[in-house]
Amino acid sequence: MMQMQKLALLVLVAAGLAACSSTKLEEPAKVEDKPAPPVVAKQDTPPPVTPVKTVDLDAELLAAANQKGRTVYFDFDSFVVKSDYTPLIEAHAKRLKNNAKVRLSLEGHADERGGREYNLALGQKRAEAVAQSMSLLGAGGAQVEPVSFGKERPAAEGHNEEAWAKNRRVELKDK
Repeated sequence: MMQMQKLALLVLVAAGLAACSSTKLEEPAKVEDKPAPPVVAKQDTPPPVTPVKTVDLDAELLAAANQKGRTVYFDFDSFVVKSDYTPLIEAHAKRLKNNAKVRLSLEGHADERGGREYNLALGQKRAEAVAQSMSLLGAGGAQVEPVSFGKERPAAEGHNEEAWAKNRRVELKDK
């Protein structure tokens, strides 16, 4: 019986050892210790400098306004600003809006037909119509001064439609 007990004990120990054994896991990959790359000191050379062009917005707006023109023409016996002159008025209004110090004189004119008082009133209405258009586009009211010369300062001499058409106008002049 003793042999049986020894044999049973041996089987139990063997079974216990077998149960406790584990499967060997893969070994983790080895990380090589590499030295850090050497730090190279940068030379203190500044980046290339490109000159910055100074922009004179007032001068650019003045040039754009002058390119559009400085005269608004009207139909006979009318002070309605034609849509053809919207770009011209917008350009000058933008200039005025950009610089509150700029002032314009809006000089209204008429052709030779009609009486002196009538043409002075018509020239004034034409100048005021241009001033109102500019005001609606942001120009300050104090920046524009509508005045009338009636038929006193014709742009073209003559007694025909070609001359009269050139005289029905508002001229935008810097003050």
